[in-house]
Amino acid sequence: MTLNKHIATHVRDIPRSGIRDFFEIVQSMKDVISLGIGEPDFHTPWRIREAAIYSLERGHTGYTSNLGLPKLREGIAGYVAKNFGIQYDPKTEIIVTVGVSEAIDLALRALVNPGDEVLYHEPCYVSYSPSVVLAHGKPVAVPTLAADNFRLTAQELAKKITPQSKVLMMNFPCNPTGATQSLEELGKIAKLCEQHDLVVLTDEIYSELTYDGAEHTSIASLPGMRDRCVFLHGFSKAFAMTGFRIGYACAPPILTEAMMKVHQYAILCANTMAQDAAIEALESGANDVAAMRKQYEARRNFIVTSLNDMGLPCFRPHGAFYVFPDIRGTGLSSREFSLRLLETKQVACVPGPAFGPGGEGHIRCSYATGLDQIKVAMKRMAEFVAEVRK
Repeated sequence: MTLNKHIATHVRDIPRSGIRDFFEIVQSMKDVISLGIGEPDFHTPWRIREAAIYSLERGHTGYTSNLGLPKLREGIAGYVAKNFGIQYDPKTEIIVTVGVSEAIDLALRALVNPGDEVLYHEPCYVSYSPSVVLAHGKPVAVPTLAADNFRLTAQELAKKITPQSKVLMMNFPCNPTGATQSLEELGKIAKLCEQHDLVVLTDEIYSELTYDGAEHTSIASLPGMRDRCVFLHGFSKAFAMTGFRIGYACAPPILTEAMMKVHQYAILCANTMAQDAAIEALESGANDVAAMRKQYEARRNFIVTSLNDMGLPCFRPHGAFYVFPDIRGTGLSSREFSLRLLETKQVACVPGPAFGPGGEGHIRCSYATGLDQIKVAMKRMAEFVAEVRK
């Protein structure tokens, strides 16, 4: 029996994640310093872990509401109001999901009809284009450039808008570039969205991780934008809770209801113990987030200086925990650079094209690993670059 013909075409034709394919090679090697996976090296703060333990001990092992625990939704509403200046009703406008990845999938499936165009900036997180395809939409990439510090500009966005455009997906601070948006540019983008009646999915999972005193502004907080935005956020990055898989979406009731329909048939509810842990994170995690952010900033400063010193141009990102240096001066492609660096120096980074064709000529390095390891990795990378240029 030939099963390949039975696989849905839109699934069969999606490429595997460029990150995961590369790190299957990494996992076959020993003593590798990984600057690849975007996962905090910090343990989840103890009080949050303890809340999950106590949840289990108290027998909180049943289903919750499809929308999530009421106490958690109330906490999310307060957190979003305080930190982003956006008011949401916890009863009708917030849904707790299995990570932000599920929230993105729910939003797309709730909004997109076959053939609808979904705009997104590129380089971008690896799942955006495939998620659009899985929702039977048409992904449309809007290029961002190193010359603009990889910010999305209204000028470039306008070039890609057509009568079929329905949704704009944004992720700032951005994975993989660390780019952030200026308030002025966000205003211009918001006007375009209003003019063309676009719904905005704004993925702000890295919003707590901004540096140099930069203030994060959500496009959903701008005048007229709340009711055309799905605000996506979660606990994985800032609270070092990746394995808990807790995210959330905030949106007007009609959108939340549509997302809930998909969620209740596909997932039912997020993990109960993880939801209890998330409540504790909101109540007591601010100091831990600040402490981790301080360390990330020190790591960023070191890695950016090191990359520029070895002749790999790299702008100083103001958010997330990634840098996206330009390796074209070595004469190598992104994949060739990454493979040879891994094979000869046991340092792993991600080839830029894993985040879209616009990533060619760059690599992504995560500084979510410890500074001691970053220092060794930068020394080895400098040796590699010098050897390649001989």
